[in-house]
This record gives sequence, structure tokens and C-alpha cells, in this order.
Amino acid sequence: MSALLPVEQALAQVLASARPVRDVVELPLLDAPGHVLAQDVVSTIDVPGDDNSAMDGYALRASEAGQALPVSQRIPAGAVGSVLTPGTAARIFTGAPVPPGADAVVMQENCTERDGVVSVGGPVCVGQNVRPRGQDITGGATVLEKGRILRPQDVGLLASIGRGTVSVYRPLRVAVLSTGDELVEPGSGELRSGQLYNSNRYTLASLLRSINLEFIDGGIVADDADITARALRDAASDADCVITSGGVSVGDEDHVKNQVERLGQLDLWKLAIKPGKPLAFGRIGDTPFIGLPGNPTSVFVTFCLIARPFLLKMQGVTEPEPPRLQARANFTVDKPGGRQDYMRVTLVNANQGLEATKFSNQSSGVLSSVSHSNAFAVIPPGATVSEGDFVEVILLDSLAR
Repeated sequence: MSALLPVEQALAQVLASARPVRDVVELPLLDAPGHVLAQDVVSTIDVPGDDNSAMDGYALRASEAGQALPVSQRIPAGAVGSVLTPGTAARIFTGAPVPPGADAVVMQENCTERDGVVSVGGPVCVGQNVRPRGQDITGGATVLEKGRILRPQDVGLLASIGRGTVSVYRPLRVAVLSTGDELVEPGSGELRSGQLYNSNRYTLASLLRSINLEFIDGGIVADDADITARALRDAASDADCVITSGGVSVGDEDHVKNQVERLGQLDLWKLAIKPGKPLAFGRIGDTPFIGLPGNPTSVFVTFCLIARPFLLKMQGVTEPEPPRLQARANFTVDKPGGRQDYMRVTLVNANQGLEATKFSNQSSGVLSSVSHSNAFAVIPPGATVSEGDFVEVILLDSLAR
């Protein structure tokens, strides 16, 4: 496991080992956004359930549009009209069912009504301003497939077919351990020389909650082999996955890697990725383990690109990887690197489409490079970039929504 593993190969290996959660819970619709659908949803009704009016106006027979038509009835939304008498029109409002006998609706702006008689200006086509029954959804159709992260619009769609609850997978429980004697919790006082505030805990907790997973705080783990082993064992007994930050490199005080190998197995270590080379993946007993680097930007990058897709697949998501776009580079890369580089960039809309501008400092310790960027520009190993070249980009909002 000493050779650097290409990112695509590592991700394929990690995803292949993901065992999706099987537990299913039934939730009220208002609690469903962000959860993963556990069953296909099939509609039992047509939406809309009637031919209805798309406008406020007058329902009539298109063939009679050239005549002056007495208004024989008034149909507000929520009411049902009677059969339209030939040679008449019905005053109708948006969403109301079109009465039997009518085959068109003319918007009120194109009509003139005087003394209960309406005249229509211009030609009228059959079906004009009529939403046909089942235009949106037909009974028996699958409206949403399992493995989908429910978005607000999905919840609205479920409501439109009368669903009050929905079956979703139980959210994964993910334990996060921060390793290092130098770490101090924010808000606990001023730092002494050599200390750092534990930003990784807050980054990871926020990333996990952004995909609706349950965050279990394993706290700060001291740089001690026995303490590390005990913390890993305890976390694995209570979680669906254990994530650590720091402690997976080769220093004398990096105990996580060795203890994971002792308690379980390590399947991969060291990726050809920049930032974030020392990433470990394996198991503690039967519990999946992901060891992230300690540098703050490396934590963000490796979580988003490796841990997040793995966790989403465990959660039952069928498409766990983020979409990718193309943008023109407003920067150069003159020296090809040996690792796949995920540069922090800002995308803007320019005359020729999306344009990517590189953040000034790409160090793995500069967390502001992530906070003040909105995308990764993916630079493959061995590649150079000239200004104006197209590069592949990943929106950060698609990774930390």
C-alpha cells in the first residue's frame, strides 16, 4: 500500500465496498427533505384530476368563438360546473374544472362582457388554455425512484399525489474523532504557542449534517497509542462509520493508522491527490473507517471527494458522485504534478461562459481557500494548463449543500 493510488481507482474501490443501510423509517412529508427514498413511489391518481383552466377567463366551444355568447354559469376554483349549454360560455377561474361540452378557455383580457354576454377577440383553438387531466402525472406512474435524496420540490410532488408520509432510509450515524495534542476547542480560551483551534471537527460536523447524516462527536484524541485504540474501538461500536482527522501519516505521533491495522484492516492508504495524500480507508471490526489528513483544506477536499460519495452510497443514494462542468481557466499551470490537483477556484459568468480564477494561496493549511472559492478545478496528474484552456470543475455547493 506504499504506492500512491490514483483518485479514480481509490474511489471505485471505496464505493465497491459500501454496504447500504437497510433500516427503513416512515416520515411525515415535512420531515422528509434531505432523507433518501427507500421505495419507488407510484401515483394512484392523475394530476390534475380533471381538465382544468390555465387562466381566468371564459370556457366555451372553440367552434362558437365568433358568436356573442350568453354567460350561462360561473365556475370558481374548487367548484364543479354543469354541462355547458350550446351557444353559451362559462365564466371560469384558474384551476377550476372545464365544464363538459367546453373545449377551450379564452383569457379574460381577450374577451368583452356586457350585460351577461361575452364576445371573444381573435381565433380560438381546441384545447386552448386547458390543462388536460393527467398532464403532470398519470395514475400508475412511478413519480420518484428509490435512492433519491429528497429535495423540497420532490416533497411537493409527493404532496400533489396525496402522500402524507414517505419511506426513507435511516440516517447513518457517523463518529468523528479529532487527533492531536495540539488541538483546542474554539471558545475554550486563548491559544498557547503551538496550539491550534480544532476547525476540522466543525467542518466535518457541518458536512455530515449537510447530507442529513447523524454526527457523533468523538472529541479530541490524544497522541497516545492506547488512548487512540480505545477511542477507535468505542466509536466503532456506536456508529455506522468512523472518520478521523489527522494521525494517518508516518510521524512518531501518528497512531491512527497502526491502531486501525491492529483492530481491523486497512484497505488503502496514500492517494495521488492534492491536497490530501495521506488518506486511509479500511475497517475497525466490521465498521467502515476513513482516516482523513489533518490539514484543514485536505480534510475538506478528501471528505468531499472520497468520504462523501462512500457515505451517500452507504445511505442508499444511487448517484453519489457530484456533477462536473467545464470552465475556461483564468490561470496557468506550467509545471505538471504527480498527483491529481483539486485547485480552489472562483467561477464567474464571462462573455464566453464560465471562467475559473484560482485562489491566491493553494496551501493545504489555508482553509480560507475553500471558504472564499466556489469550485474545484480538477488538474489531472502530468497536465499543464494555459490561460483559456477548458478545465473540469466541481461546484462546492454540490458537495456541501
